[in-house]
Amino acid sequence: MVSWETLYTAVIDGDVATARAGTQECIDAGTAAESLLNEGLIAAMKEVGRRFEEGEYFLPEMLVSAKAMKASLALLRPLLTERNVPLMGRVALGSVRGDLHDIGKNLVAMMLQGAGFEVIDLGIDVTPEKFVQAASGAQVIGLSALLTTTMPSMGQVIGALREAGVRDRVKVIVGGAPVTQAFADELGADGFSPDASSAVRKVQELLGLS
Repeated sequence: MVSWETLYTAVIDGDVATARAGTQECIDAGTAAESLLNEGLIAAMKEVGRRFEEGEYFLPEMLVSAKAMKASLALLRPLLTERNVPLMGRVALGSVRGDLHDIGKNLVAMMLQGAGFEVIDLGIDVTPEKFVQAASGAQVIGLSALLTTTMPSMGQVIGALREAGVRDRVKVIVGGAPVTQAFADELGADGFSPDASSAVRKVQELLGLS
């Protein structure tokens, strides 16, 4: 009989087809969506993150695992919504104005979803105004920049949040290849993450969930 262990293994192996089919079989058999989410997906993505941080997994492995998780989550999310299963929180993510890169942002989004968060993906080249609008419905705002030339846009977003009077309502986390902890401190961001796995942990920390 298919169980959450099947999903756990499928996600770790990056087996999208098995993750999707296994999830549907479990749903059809009456397995609780909460169990599949917590014991299957969240536990698996936590293990994937551990392997990445310890050098056992690299970006390609993380990406395929995240895709397998997303395939399963697409089937589970409607059931979780129907049963009013509480989410860990809501995070709005975007690549800042002028930056058209999204691989890192997308991976962070998938890792957060795998950890039980709702993600509002604002996309690329996001203006400060759009981040301000997102602050009304999110607990955390994530800013991504891959180019040194777009890093100043992060400061503009934080400034816009202050001007709009909503800076104290949300936590701001920043990341991207050229971004450092020192730069995050200079900006006045609440957190910095060098990769997708630690981004999840930082968001949990900022929300008092770790």
